[in-house]
Amino acid sequence: MSRTLLAILLLAALSYGAICLVVFLFQRSLIYFPEASPAHPEEATLVLPIEEGTVRVGTRFREGPKAVLYFGGNAEDVSLTRPELESSFPQHALYLMHYRGYGGSSGTPSEAGLRADALALFDRVLARHASIVVIGRSLGSGIAVWLASVRQVAGLVLVTPYASLEELARSRYPFLPVRWLLRDRFESWRLAPQVSAPTLLLVAEHDSIIPRQSSQALQASFRPGIASLQIIAGTDHNSISASADYARALAAFR
Repeated sequence: MSRTLLAILLLAALSYGAICLVVFLFQRSLIYFPEASPAHPEEATLVLPIEEGTVRVGTRFREGPKAVLYFGGNAEDVSLTRPELESSFPQHALYLMHYRGYGGSSGTPSEAGLRADALALFDRVLARHASIVVIGRSLGSGIAVWLASVRQVAGLVLVTPYASLEELARSRYPFLPVRWLLRDRFESWRLAPQVSAPTLLLVAEHDSIIPRQSSQALQASFRPGIASLQIIAGTDHNSISASADYARALAAFR
């Protein structure tokens, strides 16, 4: 092998290694896209203490046994989602979490941190409401599945869900050793068999972010009879919640 070729190979290896290192160090900036503050003023918030400060939860208080916990997408301002949830769940108390670093919450997001906050919120809400429906959209579907696997929830709704974040990253970055680099994996397919609550997967017909096959693989991971899947016609990843069929599916699930 000539010295020139050897030098080229060495340079290529070093460049590839540098790319992997940069992706490893800054990967969470490719996963989480926090908004600084809620777009809509929130009349009531619940505050959860964390080691880095506090996590804010937008709320609509209702007396009675029923509540909804909502976990949004990786770039979602959950205050914008509140009107559709108010319409679909008029008799439920609502709790919409602003993830760490989102909407005035302290800290920086990570899978472990978001799980801890979701669990703390669930246990806090359970003290007031005995029947809790958990809804997770996109990134939040991974949090919702995990929560439903460790707590008894009344129902689980997964909007544009995926089987695992690792699977999505591999398809998007096939030239990277994602298995060795990824820190937050959100492996919902591993946790789905532990969920016993009735589960509904709502999938956009033309989702260009999360392939339908990933949502279908997640559905197949649940035990028989637990999960159903509904495709919302004429929608994409971001427009699904604007569909009347989506609103009807949520209302029917309650």
